[in-house]
Amino acid sequence: MVTIRKAIENDLPAMLEIYNDIIINTTAVWQYDTHTLEMRKEWFKTRQEQGFPVFVAEDNGIIVGFSTYGPFRVWQGYKHTVENSVYVASNQRGKGIGKLLMPPLIQAAKQQRIHAIVAGIDAENEVSIKLHLQFGFVEVAHFKEVGWKFDKWMDLKFLELIVE
Repeated sequence: MVTIRKAIENDLPAMLEIYNDIIINTTAVWQYDTHTLEMRKEWFKTRQEQGFPVFVAEDNGIIVGFSTYGPFRVWQGYKHTVENSVYVASNQRGKGIGKLLMPPLIQAAKQQRIHAIVAGIDAENEVSIKLHLQFGFVEVAHFKEVGWKFDKWMDLKFLELIVE
């Protein structure tokens, strides 16, 4: 049975494995270079310092996914808007884990009085788009050919949820 809980530092190696697999094999992250454990530790420390939540999905002691949000843009006027991320291990996709990871993010945003959550999604990632639409996100922008990965130009969609 999959449970959702707040992430702890001991979860970082498993989260790193999921994230690096996504970098290497998908267009969910438009990054070319994999991350190190030290990079993940610094990322987690920064999330904690800034008060941003990180949740993990755990199945029988194994981390199978994680979700978080962080700054949308760095300028002060954007402080009430965040950008979310939901990642699921490759061998666990299609099992509804993403659906379990979204509600705690939305609830945390409400508690933190966040006004809007933005999701930047590869325009061809129909699974992620559908997931966000199920939780009330709406498409607000479609940028043509703004990313490059796997030797092709990629479009980016922005979806938004007004929280409060």
